[in-house]
Amino acid sequence: MIGKEQLNNEEQPEVKVTDKRKFNVDGSLREGITIEAEKPKEEMPINPPEETEQTQAEETEAQEFDDSDIPGVDDPASFVNFLTTLATQAAAALGAMPHPATGQRTLDLETGKYWIDVLAMLKEKTRNNLHSKEAEIFDGMLSDLQMQYVQVQRIAEEKLKQKAAQKFSANDILGKK
Repeated sequence: MIGKEQLNNEEQPEVKVTDKRKFNVDGSLREGITIEAEKPKEEMPINPPEETEQTQAEETEAQEFDDSDIPGVDDPASFVNFLTTLATQAAAALGAMPHPATGQRTLDLETGKYWIDVLAMLKEKTRNNLHSKEAEIFDGMLSDLQMQYVQVQRIAEEKLKQKAAQKFSANDILGKK
């Protein structure tokens, strides 16, 4: 058994945590962070240039995420494909992509929240019953949709406030003419 004296004599590792998030909890941009417009993707040339550090990093990332690790990845009725279908419905309701049936982008916060809640319920019901890769995909998908919902909801609230401010003046609200 290790005594307290031995524990105190050992060096404690130093841990430094760096918050790399771009936004504060309230959705505002963090101090010192600038957001650049997304650059258009360049088409890949037919004869790719010599391998660079960036392509090596991409290959390493691709090797870490191997589709063969996901059970039933090729099966159209797999759990991951089912989750993708539900997530597509939520994303379409939040205006992130065109609706699969209509091809139109619409914003329906109630429907988006419904699909996110369905995914959260499935996550709860399938806890500890998923393959590690399935759970990883599920967690990422759900958290992305939840963050998107919060952002879209805040934007919608701000637009409503702006419209209300344009319609009514202080005199209208106070009952003065």
